[in-house]
Amino acid sequence: MMGSGKSTVGFWLARSEGLRFVDLDAAIEERQGRSISEIFDADGEGRFRDFEQEELAQCLESPEQLVISCGGGVVLRPDNRAMLKDRSWVCWLRATIDTLGHRVRSGDSRPLLGGDPIADLTAISSARSELYAETAHEIVDVDGLEAEQVAEQIRRVWPRPVSTP
Repeated sequence: MMGSGKSTVGFWLARSEGLRFVDLDAAIEERQGRSISEIFDADGEGRFRDFEQEELAQCLESPEQLVISCGGGVVLRPDNRAMLKDRSWVCWLRATIDTLGHRVRSGDSRPLLGGDPIADLTAISSARSELYAETAHEIVDVDGLEAEQVAEQIRRVWPRPVSTP
């Protein structure tokens, strides 16, 4: 979910593991040359989801191990859920609506949030929770934790590939 700390935690986790970090939304913005809000406004959510799926597939095809922060809506497409479940290890950073609301505040730069961010977050969470649970290999509750603490919890449960000498 937006506001769960995906980008911040992903950065810390990648840094601590010596891996490259990819924020999927930032990669889309860079490739498209415009913000997520601009893409939503000009092309609509459907086209944004096309860009998201393309970027996700490219990341998952990378020969190097990456830490990827996916946008919260990546689970809306069954193909994305299948790719994530089958070709990566997924950790759902679960947070309460209170935590999410505090973190996103007004939601000005978030195209799915309108005049009542708490109501919007509640509706989005209700619609997506089952999809997150279906896709996740692990769930970490993030309420009251700093990014470094969440990253450490993930490191404890993250199955790293076995390297051969």
